[in-house]
Amino acid sequence: MFQRTTAQSKISKLRKRIRIVQGGTSSSKTFSIIPLLISYAIETPNSEISIVSESIPHLKRGAVKDFISIMVMTGKYKDSSFNKSDLKYKFANGSFIEFFSVDQPDKLRGARRDVLFINECNNIHFEAYNQLAIRTKKFIYLDYNPTSEFWVHTELLNDPDSEFIILTYKDNEALAPALVKEIEKARDKAKFSSYWANWWSVYGLGQVGSLEGVIFNNWSQIDSVPSEAKLIGYGMDFGFTNDPTTLMAVYRFNDCLVINELIYKTGLLNSDIINKLGELGIKETQKIYGDSAEPKSIEEIYRSGFNIKPVLKGSDSVKFGIQILQEYKLLVTKESTNLIKELRAYTWDTDKTGKQLNAPIDNYNHCIDAMRYLAMMELKKKHTFDFSI
Repeated sequence: MFQRTTAQSKISKLRKRIRIVQGGTSSSKTFSIIPLLISYAIETPNSEISIVSESIPHLKRGAVKDFISIMVMTGKYKDSSFNKSDLKYKFANGSFIEFFSVDQPDKLRGARRDVLFINECNNIHFEAYNQLAIRTKKFIYLDYNPTSEFWVHTELLNDPDSEFIILTYKDNEALAPALVKEIEKARDKAKFSSYWANWWSVYGLGQVGSLEGVIFNNWSQIDSVPSEAKLIGYGMDFGFTNDPTTLMAVYRFNDCLVINELIYKTGLLNSDIINKLGELGIKETQKIYGDSAEPKSIEEIYRSGFNIKPVLKGSDSVKFGIQILQEYKLLVTKESTNLIKELRAYTWDTDKTGKQLNAPIDNYNHCIDAMRYLAMMELKKKHTFDFSI
């Protein structure tokens, strides 16, 4: 059943043209904006509404999924009304809600619309926003996690046509108690760590943070794996309840590495992993490197016919793997939405005084660990490292 929250009530009171929703994790920013857009579409015939984000994969795993869930929960969804190819839902009164990404130039500079919602707008450039805004007749929603200051703060907050609110997890009464507890753990950690202090400020309190010490600045997004790229192999990190199992395909392309995220999912048994590897068409000759801390899983997957081996680790293997990956230009496919999030958030750890340590945080690393395993085993030839435990 759909539950109305404080977040939705606060957002519904915004009246100006530009409606800015800054918020922390699990504050239900997107899940609160979309019902308002659905209501507007139903109540205002022939309305044209665009929901936009940085990429189609990002939309499908976020806003599109939320839209369908809300429509189903409220008894409004008709599968025949949703064109899954064009990502456009048409209502009986002539209104529609469409989904597209800023990496579609024809859409970015295409038709006008009545209402615009840019989801996680801090991941797009100001010029893209401007192109969309000048083609929007009525009003605009913008939402984001405030990891650092960006164009909303410098260009829009002082605009007389803008309204601004901050939401936190406390505005989302539908949030499970276990998730509330998990979020609030950061409040205690913030007393001793500048990293967690920044995390709590951004994701707990919805305040603008300053992400310092990002480890990987050597990456960019690409549409897909180039046809000329040569597969090196796969890296796999195991998880289950809280952490996901991940699988990254790593390719060589000129002097670059191309990374494509294939699996990112919790709750996978070894039998599920084996089935997914088969569905992905991974051949028995292709190399897979898995976390050596899971020997039973590796052996079971190996016996099923896949060429998986444990990665060799040493006392400083994390830093060693990072150093290898930092020597290449990393080209990350836009389908790799979870890896992209990790690359934006993976930082060097700090002590309680804020001094940067020579080790990364143990967070935002499930995809990164997987590709690190492959790099350590297949790209280490020009490096020297003691793999003894």
